[in-house]
Amino acid sequence: MIRFAIAFALAFATSARAEVEIQEITSPGGIDAWLVEEHSIPFVAIEIHFEGGSALDLPGKRGATNLMTGLIEEGSGDMDARAFQSAREALAASYEFDVYDDGLTVSARFLTENRDQAVALLRQALIDPRFDQDALDRVRAQVLSGIASDEKNPNRIAGRAFYSAAFGDHPYGTADSGTVETVTVLTREDMFDAHRNVLVRDRAMVSAVGDITAEELGALIDTLLGDLPEGGAPLPDRVDFGLTGGITVVPYDTPQSVALFGHSGMERDDEDFFAAYILNTILGGNGPQSILMEEVREKRGLTYGIYTYLVPKDHTEMWLGSVASANDRMAETVALVQAEWQRIAEGGITQDQLDAAKTYLTGAYPLRFDGNGPIASIMVGMQVQGLPTDYVIHRNDYINAVTLEDVNRVAAEYLRPEALHFTIVGQPVGLESTQ
Repeated sequence: MIRFAIAFALAFATSARAEVEIQEITSPGGIDAWLVEEHSIPFVAIEIHFEGGSALDLPGKRGATNLMTGLIEEGSGDMDARAFQSAREALAASYEFDVYDDGLTVSARFLTENRDQAVALLRQALIDPRFDQDALDRVRAQVLSGIASDEKNPNRIAGRAFYSAAFGDHPYGTADSGTVETVTVLTREDMFDAHRNVLVRDRAMVSAVGDITAEELGALIDTLLGDLPEGGAPLPDRVDFGLTGGITVVPYDTPQSVALFGHSGMERDDEDFFAAYILNTILGGNGPQSILMEEVREKRGLTYGIYTYLVPKDHTEMWLGSVASANDRMAETVALVQAEWQRIAEGGITQDQLDAAKTYLTGAYPLRFDGNGPIASIMVGMQVQGLPTDYVIHRNDYINAVTLEDVNRVAAEYLRPEALHFTIVGQPVGLESTQ
């Protein structure tokens, strides 16, 4: 049944106006979904998000959900991997499966004329995976190759060291791809366990955009997901950011050091989130207003790029940044970041900086809605964040409502230069680990 519908207007890159109606529906089987009907093109995009993701790996099985996700298209039902791929290609359908710490996502694209067959094939992959041993061995080898590559990638090394120190034994403390030791011993039964734990109905969030009605989508959802288990493994506990201010140097033979830095952040549903979001945009976000880009790159040429970002994960929150610089200039870069962090925490930003950030953020937002697939992805992301369907109408209003006082209050409260921890991989001259 249709529970709620709301119309809103979005300005697309072409400057045309398009009326889009988001409908909240519940399938006959009781699964909720969001829908935007668009019948002008015979095409449908569907996004499914399963809450939990690789954080649901069982003890000693790190990497199982990642490996299982890579096997979903490698054979199901009575089809081996080659037969499944041939069937998908014959339907001109596209399926993508991705996993990260807090979710497993399924993206499907198909033509209206092939909808029933495309949905049936996707259902087979989701409900009845084979996890054949030869496919398992082949995909495992690919994962192990990726892990070996990561062990030589300074950015990956920095990330693993940073998160391990920040979160310890919590799933956030280790890479979702696992380690050579854990991945090597994973079995077919482990794949079935991961599948049962993650792909479950009561943690599924669904959105669809395209040539399909609410009634048709309800039936489609029940076909796709109705036979999955109702519940899965328990979600992990909340975890606090465990790093204190300081520096960790991971020696690595490279002419350029890379750094990941940050401290605790803010929950997505905090009433000050928009003020923090704008502040981050001004501090080190994308766009011409970035203070750190101006100070670190433009004025001093210390890096090609420096960025900061809010990371409100399901079970913790961080305010992070990243930068790369020559070994003999990384110490200067770190000192400058610390100084700017403190300067803004103590003195805030200006009205001109706030106005420029608002113009950038409100102007860029409509450009995200440039097709069925991106809109479906945005809608399921809104569900994950607990946002209402009318968020797209009011989002720019929320941005514009933030005052200079709001931003500077948040800067004083949440920017904590003394808590910044820098994990640096390379041979930075003049820097040593403080802990």
